[in-house]
Amino acid sequence: MTISFSLTQLGWKPYFQQQLTLEESETYTVGRVIGQHRSNLEILTEQGKQTLPLISAMPVLTVGDWVLLEDSGQIYRSLERLSLFSRKASGNKVVRQLIAANVDTVFIVCSLNSNFNLNRIERYLALANEAAVEPVVVLTKSDCCENPVSYVEQVQSLDSLLMVEAINSLDPTSVEVLESWCSIGRTVAFLGSSGVGKSTLVNTLLGLATQETGSIREEDSKGRHTTTARSLHLMPMGGLLLDTPGMRELQLTDCEKGVEETFAEISELASQCRFTDCHHQNEPGCAIQAAVGSKMLDKRRLDNYLKLMREQALNSASLAEKRARDRNLGHYYRSVLSESRQRKKG
Repeated sequence: MTISFSLTQLGWKPYFQQQLTLEESETYTVGRVIGQHRSNLEILTEQGKQTLPLISAMPVLTVGDWVLLEDSGQIYRSLERLSLFSRKASGNKVVRQLIAANVDTVFIVCSLNSNFNLNRIERYLALANEAAVEPVVVLTKSDCCENPVSYVEQVQSLDSLLMVEAINSLDPTSVEVLESWCSIGRTVAFLGSSGVGKSTLVNTLLGLATQETGSIREEDSKGRHTTTARSLHLMPMGGLLLDTPGMRELQLTDCEKGVEETFAEISELASQCRFTDCHHQNEPGCAIQAAVGSKMLDKRRLDNYLKLMREQALNSASLAEKRARDRNLGHYYRSVLSESRQRKKG
């Protein structure tokens, strides 16, 4: 049986409609990328799901992107994104990797056990703030924690306006506090390291009935959720859930604005330093070091701020150097080709 969805259910907004000409609206079919695999993309339209093989001529796409499809099913063009998550690819590759596009809210998932780590939460917050996506910190396994409130308070201390929820992912009643971010047409992404209970939470949000009717997700033979690729799933409350594999090595790239926003109080203090090029180490007149000395600023938080700023600067520089090398190589190839053509003419 073919299951159909309206564009509104798929997250269509006026922002995307305004990018279409009248001719495009009448000629092409709008679709959203709901699955990304090694060799193909899954795209959902109002008429159903299509699977397209990945080819070099395609625009660089990720889950959540909107595209226009020709009658043949091929991609005509992609639409400008409302938001985008990206990172430096894991390993030694100097490549920017797209994670998810057009997300409204990101659930930053951390478990209330040895996995709890404020530095890691700040790292994810920087990524969310850079993408201009609303972050919600979800603390799982509250049923296994003696005092979950104390952990909520620790996270809340990072930003008084930050939304923080402690839940038991196995209990649908406990998870109901997240439903306000999962309404019709809203896209929610998950970020968090492996083992924090993302898959359990995903299953609870999707609901057993939804899994069995197989809306826009796939199950393994045991019927439990196993994340192997980025994909979108429809939730019973109407929202779209974007699930990602555990990101154990999330390195920041081109993320200075996100880090600055995540550590807003440090950015404010930096403007009060005596020297504009202060490195906030041992320079005289450093307002940030003074705040650490007076206990107004947590040294752990400062250390993590400096670490993330160094990391994103290093990764950004590496990517910039690679882009420059690629441009120079392209110029060289074109000049060689031009010279070859001139010799043939001569």
